[in-house]
Amino acid sequence: MFPLKDAEMGAFTFFASALPHDVCGSNGLPLTPNSIKILGRFQILKTITHPRLCQYVDISRGKHERLVVVAEHCERSLEDLLREGKPVRYPSYLAPEVIAQGIFKTSDHVPSEKPLPSGPKSDVWSLGIILFELCVGRKLFQSLDISERLKFLLTLDCVDDTIIVLAEEHGCLDIVEELPETVIDLLKKCLTFHPSKRPTPDELMQDNVFSEVLPLYPPFIKPASLFSSSLRCADLTLPEDISQLCEDINSDYLAERSIEEVYYLWCLAGGDLEKELVNKEIIRSKPPICTLPNFLFEDGESFGQGRDRSSLLDDTTVTLSLCQLRNRLKDVGGEAFYPLLEDDQSNLPHSNSNNELSAAATLPLIIRERDTEYQLNRIILFDRLLKAYPYKKNQIWKEARVDIPPLMRGLTWAALLGVEGAIHAKYDAIDKDTPIPTDRQIEVDIPRCHQYDELLSSPEGHAKFRRVLKAWVVSHPDLVYWQGLDSLCAPFLYLNFNNEALAYACMSAFIPKYLYNFFLKDNSHVIQEYLTVFSQMIAFHDPELSNHLNEIGFIPDLYAIPWFLTMFTHVFPLHKIFHLWDTLLLGNSSFPFCIGVAILQQLRDRLLANGFNECILLFSDLPEIDIERCVRESINLFCWTPKSATYRQHAQPPKPTSDSSGVRSSTPYFPTECPDPPKTDLSRESIPLNDLKSEVSPRISAEDLIDLCELTVTGHFKTPTKKTKSSKPKLLVVDIRNSEDFVRGHISGSINIPFSTAFTAEGELTQGPYTAMLQSFKGKVIVIVGNVAKHTAEFAAHLVKMKYPRICILDGGINKIKPTGLLTVPSPQI
Repeated sequence: MFPLKDAEMGAFTFFASALPHDVCGSNGLPLTPNSIKILGRFQILKTITHPRLCQYVDISRGKHERLVVVAEHCERSLEDLLREGKPVRYPSYLAPEVIAQGIFKTSDHVPSEKPLPSGPKSDVWSLGIILFELCVGRKLFQSLDISERLKFLLTLDCVDDTIIVLAEEHGCLDIVEELPETVIDLLKKCLTFHPSKRPTPDELMQDNVFSEVLPLYPPFIKPASLFSSSLRCADLTLPEDISQLCEDINSDYLAERSIEEVYYLWCLAGGDLEKELVNKEIIRSKPPICTLPNFLFEDGESFGQGRDRSSLLDDTTVTLSLCQLRNRLKDVGGEAFYPLLEDDQSNLPHSNSNNELSAAATLPLIIRERDTEYQLNRIILFDRLLKAYPYKKNQIWKEARVDIPPLMRGLTWAALLGVEGAIHAKYDAIDKDTPIPTDRQIEVDIPRCHQYDELLSSPEGHAKFRRVLKAWVVSHPDLVYWQGLDSLCAPFLYLNFNNEALAYACMSAFIPKYLYNFFLKDNSHVIQEYLTVFSQMIAFHDPELSNHLNEIGFIPDLYAIPWFLTMFTHVFPLHKIFHLWDTLLLGNSSFPFCIGVAILQQLRDRLLANGFNECILLFSDLPEIDIERCVRESINLFCWTPKSATYRQHAQPPKPTSDSSGVRSSTPYFPTECPDPPKTDLSRESIPLNDLKSEVSPRISAEDLIDLCELTVTGHFKTPTKKTKSSKPKLLVVDIRNSEDFVRGHISGSINIPFSTAFTAEGELTQGPYTAMLQSFKGKVIVIVGNVAKHTAEFAAHLVKMKYPRICILDGGINKIKPTGLLTVPSPQI
């Protein structure tokens, strides 16, 4: 959108016609209210941007089918040029074919196939009427009421010269006769009665009258979009005199921001559309007692009350005052509007009013998102970073770890997912029209997907859902449509409602990263592996809860499949998904496990207190989940989880040997964590699914163990960059081999608790020289090492039964460590 500059924001309101309450559509569902239909169709108007057109900004739906439209508003209009104070009477400008069409209503919710007469040629007629008024200096049809005006316009079909008839009707023939021949010719073309003979706007622009005007108005070239094959810097120009650039920048920095941003901040600063319209008496209310009907039938039909005057169309536009917003931002300095992106000393601009902005960064997210000054700074920063994408991709990741401003969420998610290239050309090339077998299932799923949201529930939203989902199915022939794909699509479509190509591109990038192979025709092996790893994560972080759920048979298969198949979009409303995914998109494919465990821990007390049937009922209607707490605890769980503990054979698509696309790999969630290293001899090995299911605790790789123990490895066993010591969890290695093998060589710092004598017949830990040390490490990461996989798994399972958290097994056992030369032999006792 263009900057606000000298324009204002205006609002006007109208009512959509109400539908009967007791009528359903052909699908058996209640009819979609007309206001919601308008809400969906309106969105495309926001994409029409041109320096010589007023920009539509927003539309909101109120009570009783009321709609309020917000748009760029100019106080000075053609009315002022004609020096008349009345509002424009729209019927005077309607083309004859529009008038002849009349009002057309459908009896069903299905969109009408009857062609509408409105279009570019109708606009040419309206332009002709406006030009005629400007030429003669007076308004047309002022002496006629609306019905007479419409009748007069329809009779113009019978006249030879529309211009002469209009001039004679309004007593301005002498003025018209003095007009240049080129202007008369242009008016005749515009006011051609039959649309088939009337020129299109493109044809009209070829008229001679524009040959002298066009050079004065350089053609508008729409800037290249963020995701396209065009160079975004191709048409950038600087003034010949650089000093002129400084003069153009005045002290009204807010006016340099886009009208969309200004409106968003206006709302945050307390702006209330309905209140503004009430103050100007555009919205009038009467006592409820005065609205009661005299008669009311059982079917809801009422009699005895005339039509409320406030429901009639009032085309008055109310200017929205920016005083409250400007007052709220009065202490924001100019440097906040132009942050230095290369300065790494601070990731937030400083507020001139002491350190309020810095303090706001520590507040809960929901408060930060409602703070006007804070959001202004974040929006400006992200706007500049995104315009520099992908050059500033790493800094976008860095700032996204702080928070993502809601206004910039759609583009930021696309950047975090690594979307690049000519996405529109790719999306347009996909056949979204040819019928396919999946069409029926998509049609059934869409009316049930996040339909509490007015935008997604609109017919336009349904149509966009169909196209994006079908595009994904068609473009991924090796995968199939599973129920839940519509829920995955919903957040991307909502954020990019007017950019289906970007919604499709984001979803296509999201699925391989977090749901690789989940949409295979036979995905049972992938799902079972995922759920098994999730079970191990529950045991790793909360053994008491894991023990209880296993005892009552409440396994993840019964509740967690919808969680992970839809990445929680099936169980949470969109506003919670936005906050959850802001963090999810910064993590790798294992982060969803931590979210799942965090959800269980919020329900922990209720789960521990109940049996199988009660738990089933609990999850059939999931209680309210604190998403901020869930995100916070997920990050903590992620920090405590060794990277290889969540290893899955089907976690990621195979990486190409060389990246020809030029797209850099995604930055991991935490700054100190390295991207996934190439597989080495010390990495985790794949094991059969049945073997994986038999183990309660997760395995970790020798690579992770060496890194966590801060051991030094040379040669081809070199590990990734290690974490700093302060960020590491304390770790204890428990070697369960017999004492003789332990003495021959063991990991430095490990303790020896032989498996054969470790537990009593009752399953208790046998008291020994290292029992106290094991107890002291309860709550820290404990790695079980041995040379028999069955024994290490049983030992770990015993500790889990004893409610020891963070128990894991060394994958491959001690034999994986032997070739590294890291085993130590104790010095002989003297």
